[in-house]
Amino acid sequence: MAKSGQHGGNVLQMAERYGLAPDSILDFSANINPLGMPASLKQAIVDNLTLAEHYPDIDYQRLHAALARHIGCSPRAVLAGNGATELIFALTHYLRPKKAMLPVPGFAEYRRALERESCDIVNYTLHEADDYQPTAALLDALTPDLDCLFLCTPNNPTGQQPPQALLLQILDRCRELQITLIVDESFIDFLPGQTGLTASLNDYPNLFILRSLTKFFAIPGLRLGYLLSSDMQAIDTMRDQREPWTINAFAALAGETVLDDRGYIQQTHHWLQAEQEYLYQALSQFSELKVWRPAANYIFIRNQQTELNLQDELLRHHLLIRHCANYPGLSDQHYRVAIKSHENNQQLVAALKQVFGHG
Repeated sequence: MAKSGQHGGNVLQMAERYGLAPDSILDFSANINPLGMPASLKQAIVDNLTLAEHYPDIDYQRLHAALARHIGCSPRAVLAGNGATELIFALTHYLRPKKAMLPVPGFAEYRRALERESCDIVNYTLHEADDYQPTAALLDALTPDLDCLFLCTPNNPTGQQPPQALLLQILDRCRELQITLIVDESFIDFLPGQTGLTASLNDYPNLFILRSLTKFFAIPGLRLGYLLSSDMQAIDTMRDQREPWTINAFAALAGETVLDDRGYIQQTHHWLQAEQEYLYQALSQFSELKVWRPAANYIFIRNQQTELNLQDELLRHHLLIRHCANYPGLSDQHYRVAIKSHENNQQLVAALKQVFGHG
């Protein structure tokens, strides 16, 4: 059975596999803001093309200052990176944990980073009966022999956001047991008014927060993420250990520019408020699908027609969705669908009607 690769957005690979022209495929596999790169950033890049002729500031001082202003913390508490993924690997290399807990299903790079450090990994299974959400049972599963716990909020690929009260309980439990808590908030910007756990940073030096600008500001080709912690010794050490110039000049410029673009941020929230509900309701009309209500800009589904490969069938309509079979804890029937423009979302719904023989 043909499946997509380790991540979404691998259009070239899938086009070659299915004999399609890459530009003929509508990509629902990558969770990128369909509004595209902010006009403010496009103009900033055009106005600063000569940045390519010079090395970036090796400390990225302006970038870290901009990120710190956005969060309301010291620049020393921030470490920017070439996407959140670079920082996952940098953090696990710094921590070098002997034993870590990973909720499954979850983002694949946590596991890869931990395996690189020869870490013993304990899987904590998230169940469909709980909508793939952690519950208070996780508190009892945390034990003193654990060195770290990864959480993704909203979770990727399930799109579920745990209650804030439970997250704070987990944070307290981790501090009590001296477990480092790493919370990936790469999609938190899609939730209006949500600040995640940033307000807890100063009180919990065992807390590390990962953020990404790639998805919300539609810059996957530039790549930019950042890590937050009040453990400034840890941040300083990682800053000193990292390879130089991992962030290109235009990605750094993006971080200095987009966080102040209030119009783009509001437009994104307005789009998502409408299209998140539209696509959730439209997909829920298919009895062949189990659909989870999303917190962010993607929807998790299970195809209940077990003999049907939904990714294959939709590629016949030149639509690519993310097959989730390579996530531990999931099956060939699980998929993730990005929320796109209204026109694109309508195309997906129309194709599904044909696939399932409706009308």
